[in-house]
Amino acid sequence: MKNSTKYLLISFFTFVTGYLFLRSAYFKTEDIPFAQEIVLIVLGTIATIAITAALLSKQSEVEIDKEQRVKIFELKSNLYFELIDFLEKIILKSTINEKDLVKLEFLTHKISIIASSEVLSEYSNLLKAIKTSAMDNKINSYESDIWSQKLSVLCAEIRCDLVPENEASITKDSLTIKNNTDVFMNRNKKR
Repeated sequence: MKNSTKYLLISFFTFVTGYLFLRSAYFKTEDIPFAQEIVLIVLGTIATIAITAALLSKQSEVEIDKEQRVKIFELKSNLYFELIDFLEKIILKSTINEKDLVKLEFLTHKISIIASSEVLSEYSNLLKAIKTSAMDNKINSYESDIWSQKLSVLCAEIRCDLVPENEASITKDSLTIKNNTDVFMNRNKKR
């Protein structure tokens, strides 16, 4: 059982017990109207305190959950952008060396901690293309295009990972992302 459920049950039990006690006190003081009013005031105060405590507890729980989701979102987005920036640097210099592979290895470890399984699957496809390019330490325009194509599919999955509520529209947009990437691939073929 969650702590909030236990707290709710304990609060409910305490409230019912207190209510029954105050109700018996109310009927026992029928002859003294002033005492009855005091009992009603105490009963109202206890009810107000119980409701306020329950609301504050729930609000705190929601705020903590929100803060955790924001931190995870920031961590994921920063790491994903770090990966994209790193791949951009490699493609721009048209070579991949041992130092780049070590950095990519550590990025892979970081991504494996936070990414969804769909992102990891597409990331694995990108790594296969990178591994093929790393054999001769050179990245030609064809290999660059393959990286870009794999990265565009990965980016669509990253969007789904970062904003899961919009997964349907993001899946539709992934075709647009792929088409945008294909425009650049066609440009390289004309060279």
